[in-house]
Amino acid sequence: MSRHFRDQTGEEQRATWLELFFDLVYVFAITQLSHALLADHSPRGLLRAGFLLLVVWWAWIYTTWMANWFDPDTIPVRLVLIGVMLASLLMAVALPHAFVGDGLLFAGAYVVLQVGRNAFNVIASDRGSAFDQSFRRFLAWSILSAPLWIAGGLASGDARVVLWIAALTLDYAAPFLRYWTPGLGGSDLEEWTIEGSHFAERFQLFVIIALGESIVVTGATASAAGVDRATVGALTICFLGSAALWWLYFDRIAGFAQARLADAGDAESGLLGRDAYTYLHIPIIAGIVLAAVGDELVIAHPGSDATLFAAFAIAGGAAVYILGHLLFRARMARSTSRPRIVVVVVLAALVPAGTELPVVALAAVVTVILCVLAAIETHDRIATARRST
Repeated sequence: MSRHFRDQTGEEQRATWLELFFDLVYVFAITQLSHALLADHSPRGLLRAGFLLLVVWWAWIYTTWMANWFDPDTIPVRLVLIGVMLASLLMAVALPHAFVGDGLLFAGAYVVLQVGRNAFNVIASDRGSAFDQSFRRFLAWSILSAPLWIAGGLASGDARVVLWIAALTLDYAAPFLRYWTPGLGGSDLEEWTIEGSHFAERFQLFVIIALGESIVVTGATASAAGVDRATVGALTICFLGSAALWWLYFDRIAGFAQARLADAGDAESGLLGRDAYTYLHIPIIAGIVLAAVGDELVIAHPGSDATLFAAFAIAGGAAVYILGHLLFRARMARSTSRPRIVVVVVLAALVPAGTELPVVALAAVVTVILCVLAAIETHDRIATARRST
């Protein structure tokens, strides 16, 4: 085992200070995505923002897998993570104009952080080990998509879009194909063994990052709008909505999933890490980003009627978030929640119906729905705990 790896004796691992520092770049990246969506909330702008979120997520997720295996407290790993952090910052800076003038900076930074980090993984692992074989596959797939990213950065218009979609498709398909590579074959699930407590904690922290961005947006928008009765009321509603989103993830689901992942066997832990966390957290984060955009619209113009986009952000964001929870729960616990299914349907129906309401009223309705759901689930959790004692 490489001296740069984390302790593999079975002791529970925790997120390091460097990982928390690293996440600060992604606070900025999420803010950039929110602002880009507010600047262009046409169907095209929505699709572009969704695409950019997938790229940002993929850059963060690979680094999270790496930091689950490698020890960030060793100097080489620390230096690599700081380098990846710089590349992530450059990528985040280029986000608003990635499809217009800053495409090469965006694509180049993404390629550098992906290929550079994966190359370090190969160099730092013991030759011939199971990890070494997997890291060589990771590197091969990142090199495979790199020309498409760079070519897209150099191209313009529809050509850039086509090239980047092809590149992202390759990146997202790789784990499903187990990184099959000529001469190396595909990865065995045992090669993806993770330390479950640390891995789940990193995703919990990213949820906090996304929710924190919504708090920053609401506070900054309220401050700019001026403190009056309408603004304070809108801010209170939006904050309670964010608190309900936090409650619905952390009151029960997060802890259960973390314990489930920590107790999983070697092969199962990697599979759950891929499916439930790497892929199925995407709608959870996307829902928070949409909700944050909705909060900004509510606070900036509380008395205005909700447009279709505003209704989609306010009610649709919460619906996507809860839908992500349902998918995550289905994969981790092979169960579902009828109250959450009902809430998703109701919130989805509020998207077209919400255009008949002022944005602040629609936000209030969504917040009440989320708070009622949180109350129901908390009551059920407490009742279940009492019956088991």
